[in-house]
Amino acid sequence: MATQTDSDAALRIASGRKPFVEPLRLGDRLKEIRLSNHWTLEDVSQRTGLARSTLSKIENDQISPTFSAVQKLIGGLGIDLPQLLTPPKPQSHTLGRRDLTRVGEGQQHPTPTYEHELLSWQLAQKRMIPFKTIVRARDFNEFHEWVRHDGEEFLMVLDGDILLYTEFYEPLHLTHGDSIYFDSDMGHALVSLSESDAVVLSVCTRGENA
Repeated sequence: MATQTDSDAALRIASGRKPFVEPLRLGDRLKEIRLSNHWTLEDVSQRTGLARSTLSKIENDQISPTFSAVQKLIGGLGIDLPQLLTPPKPQSHTLGRRDLTRVGEGQQHPTPTYEHELLSWQLAQKRMIPFKTIVRARDFNEFHEWVRHDGEEFLMVLDGDILLYTEFYEPLHLTHGDSIYFDSDMGHALVSLSESDAVVLSVCTRGENA
């Protein structure tokens, strides 16, 4: 007697359809969907009507699911066919890096207008550049040209008051606790307004070509 598996296989051959499996890594994708929803094999079995042993074999690429099984997976898991056939995401490998900077131990980069202290400077290949800046400038005319660099920048005022000049906007008054995020390839400059030099924390992203 012909089984359902035989019938499905015959249908695939007659219609010219290729099996869903190995090139699509369907087993890995099924496992990814199951784990992302915190489901056990038993949970998926109850949702789809497929035996746990069958699901385990599919996930481990020991068998190729029939068209009927794929239909049960789609219906039981509440997804559509493209979602099931989407290649699994590559596994990320956490490096577990860290770089501690004690107070005053950052790398100093003084300029006529700013005194930068580069933080976490010993960590190479990082995507962000954090630094603390003492704003020495008191007038915009102290800058010979706009400050600009690739990427984006987050800035927070730690102490004092500043005036933030940007290429396309009116000057902006920022005080202790205020923060702003902006495209750093837009010309910008900081000027202290308070009696003592203002202090800001900045975090810059690296540009694509950095």
